[in-house]
Amino acid sequence: MQKSIERIAGDSEGVSYEFPVFRFAGADKAALSAYLQAALHAGELPGVVAIDALMPALNKAAAEGRIKGDITIVPWANPIGRAQYHFGEHQGRFHLGTRTNFNRAFPLLAAPDAKLLPDTSFGGADQRLKSRLVQLSLGHDIVLDLHCDDEGLAYLYIHTSLWPAMADCAAAMGVDAVVLWSEDTDGTFEGASIMPYQNVPADVAKFDRRVATTVEYRGILDVDGALAKADAEGLYRLLVARGVVVDGALPAPGPFKGVVAPLENIDMMPAPRAGAVLYDVKPGDRVVRGDRLATIVHAPGETDGRAEVFAPQDGIILTRRSRRIIRAGEDLLKLVGDRKSADARSGTLED
Repeated sequence: MQKSIERIAGDSEGVSYEFPVFRFAGADKAALSAYLQAALHAGELPGVVAIDALMPALNKAAAEGRIKGDITIVPWANPIGRAQYHFGEHQGRFHLGTRTNFNRAFPLLAAPDAKLLPDTSFGGADQRLKSRLVQLSLGHDIVLDLHCDDEGLAYLYIHTSLWPAMADCAAAMGVDAVVLWSEDTDGTFEGASIMPYQNVPADVAKFDRRVATTVEYRGILDVDGALAKADAEGLYRLLVARGVVVDGALPAPGPFKGVVAPLENIDMMPAPRAGAVLYDVKPGDRVVRGDRLATIVHAPGETDGRAEVFAPQDGIILTRRSRRIIRAGEDLLKLVGDRKSADARSGTLED
């Protein structure tokens, strides 16, 4: 395993940002290669500790000559966001200088060619970081972007061109749900990983073996040793299932038995009033149309001081907000419905 340090020039003299990159050289050039990164949203740490728990298994495989495909790992993908604190609170989702989400505005290339990347010489540090992450990931057959939600189940975002070919990956990782999407107008990292292959010849796209996904590892507070170990085992099973690592002791993944739904089936449930949220449901709960999902206490102690929110259709609760103060119009949760939402959204679901 080799470690290198990437340096991103800052926006003023004397300022730069660093992040480590780990590389395992594969013994078989025909084997699939893999790229894993975590904490692009810098405060989302389940993926960071999962990678930490994965590394001993990869080091052991390397020592025993069982790594067949090249593996590139970026455990802290966002040194800019990692350093951002405002009034004592960490701010890792948006770049404070531009107010841009760190997982937006990635270049969506017309083909998987680094020469097509825009010149970032006169751009901001966040643009230089995004360009470098795309450079590092381009050319890998498997690209995993590890995130987490507020409170939620473990789930994957997968482009429709890769499903059901990626069902073995979902099964190997042990996630609860898969959300399928087809349109990226915001420039997510996952979009930058799959959109370049949409209009190239089939022998280049290789959708039957390509993997690109945003991994949502439950909630932002789900950072502990047991979960990290389980998530690392899931990542390892995926690498073995796709032939990046050889391990005869692991069986092939079985069928995926979780929820699979298009993004358009998700109801985000905006809050009708501002106030304190009392949830009636938690991630994983099955609901039917008309079930009460939450109550907003907007005028405490007053007769009409509560507003109730009800399920618009049958489905499963995928996520909910971790904080209990809400603004009017702010989304309360994700309900994965059995049919298309009347409030269906395309592209990214949240800012």
